[in-house]
Amino acid sequence: MGIAWHGEYLAWFEVGRTDLLRGCGCTYRELEAQGLRLPVIEVQARFLRPALYDDVLEILTRLGSLGGARVSFEYAVHRPGTEGPLATGSTSHAAVDLEGRPRRIPDELRRRLA
Repeated sequence: MGIAWHGEYLAWFEVGRTDLLRGCGCTYRELEAQGLRLPVIEVQARFLRPALYDDVLEILTRLGSLGGARVSFEYAVHRPGTEGPLATGSTSHAAVDLEGRPRRIPDELRRRLA
């Protein structure tokens, strides 16, 4: 078909989010070692133009909002050399402990994301 499957965008959002966290000095592995998980509880995506197989893409990710036990991220998928994003979207995450109970986002993570 030549066009990337729409579900791939969610994987690209995850790559962007993981890179953002790593750039802030933390990884998902470190968060889990501290007893924190951030499962996705909501996804929004808007597809503006298709990504094509073999495209080299850039995922721009930024913090959307940060609440007591909830955080959201916003994404824009770009093909370098093309004007405007191919897609935009957001994910919302609940902060939970290893048993899945709500947990306040630690102050250290808040500082790193700010």
